[in-house]
Amino acid sequence: MRVQYLAVEAAPLAKVGGLGDVASELPPALIQLGVELRRFLPRYPFLETADLDVQQVASVRVFGRSAEVFAAEVNGVPTYLIDGEPIRASREVYESPDRDGDKFTFFCLAALEACEAMGWAPDILHVNDWHTAPGLLAMSDRRRTGGFWARTASLLTVHNLPYMGAGAEGALANYGIAPSEEPLLPSWARRLPLPAGLAAADWLSTVSPGYADEIQTPEFGCGLEAYLANRRDRLVGILNGIDLKVWDPATDAALATRYTLGTLEARAANKRRLQQELGLPQLQDVPLLGMVTRLAHQKGIDLAILALQQLKKEAWQFVVLGTGETALEDAAVRFAAEHPDRVHAVRRFDGGLARLIYAGSDMLLLPSRYEPCGLAQMIGMRYGSVPVARATGGLRDTVPDYQPGGKGLGFVFGPPEPTAMAAALKRAMETFADRRRWTGLQRRGMRQDFSWTRSAEAYRRLYQRALDRRGG
Repeated sequence: MRVQYLAVEAAPLAKVGGLGDVASELPPALIQLGVELRRFLPRYPFLETADLDVQQVASVRVFGRSAEVFAAEVNGVPTYLIDGEPIRASREVYESPDRDGDKFTFFCLAALEACEAMGWAPDILHVNDWHTAPGLLAMSDRRRTGGFWARTASLLTVHNLPYMGAGAEGALANYGIAPSEEPLLPSWARRLPLPAGLAAADWLSTVSPGYADEIQTPEFGCGLEAYLANRRDRLVGILNGIDLKVWDPATDAALATRYTLGTLEARAANKRRLQQELGLPQLQDVPLLGMVTRLAHQKGIDLAILALQQLKKEAWQFVVLGTGETALEDAAVRFAAEHPDRVHAVRRFDGGLARLIYAGSDMLLLPSRYEPCGLAQMIGMRYGSVPVARATGGLRDTVPDYQPGGKGLGFVFGPPEPTAMAAALKRAMETFADRRRWTGLQRRGMRQDFSWTRSAEAYRRLYQRALDRRGG
């Protein structure tokens, strides 16, 4: 089974968000199942390739512009890097809509041309979000005439539906990609990369079963809910996973003290180190709440601040790490300034500190207004930090609510409102005071299997279904 996998970010070469983790960790898990997968990425000028053996394997043309194709093996994954003027001019992975539309469409078409130049015909074209939907649109158009792509089936994975590629319409037209003619799509959506890709794809997937259901509703469907509900027989929710070798408190070099399920008591040293580094009082009996997130309205940092303000009389400490919207960054910093003895806000990306927060916090706050999957709750549980999460999308799928008597993995609230979150936090703090129950809750979370093996097998089965439907 040959799979061409298109993404615009993948760790460790280039990572901005969760897509970078998925595009890094899913491909090797699929290869381990026997899938012949080739991953394609733009060769940004800032790409970390110094330690790779990179060889040029092809040169192709896309609408009169040249594109060079380079091959390397990255963590066991055959990876093809596409270079060309629109990509070479990039300062960041994501820039303005028009620049992104141009460089990502160029990248997608060059990736198709690269397969033809190398004589490697994929059975499956798997694309991710709007950035690589143009590749699926172009392949679908070529497939109609038979030839090289005649037997290729397609899958589009939606990681975040609201980001549809608005502003990239001109780029699609410039590269000869016509608007969708799907009558069930709203007229406003037919020129946008993601909705057009949804209509052209043989199969659709999202990154959790819960999100697959939610996007068929007016609350989360972004105006496409009726169309997606009409395609529910070709829409599958597959929960993301995490790399258990990358996220392992027994081997993590960023921690003050490493620990396992059997040596959980050693975890306390990481809480002390975190408190020390951030200038907080070193109190073991006070719950330390952590939040590692993009500071966006979606992620609910404002809900967390308002909920904690309602709990001023309770004993707690709070650490937030992340960057994002200026107003929310300012709100987090202001909250820390108002409570210097119990709140610290770190306004940057810091992978090492993030790991220490997972290992040193007692609770991990996940108040997302919507969450297609989320990886932080899985990492937090792996490290013994108990989630306090909103019941939405992948959070609902992975964090069943705690019930006395040994059930549940975290503390869940429903409405995206400060009062509801404050009530969940109060329950968590009361449970934290009972060390026996709290330790049992931590251990239960650490035992969960969030590995990519389960997810990769679900994708492999979906690939096979797609092939069978095309008679492959």
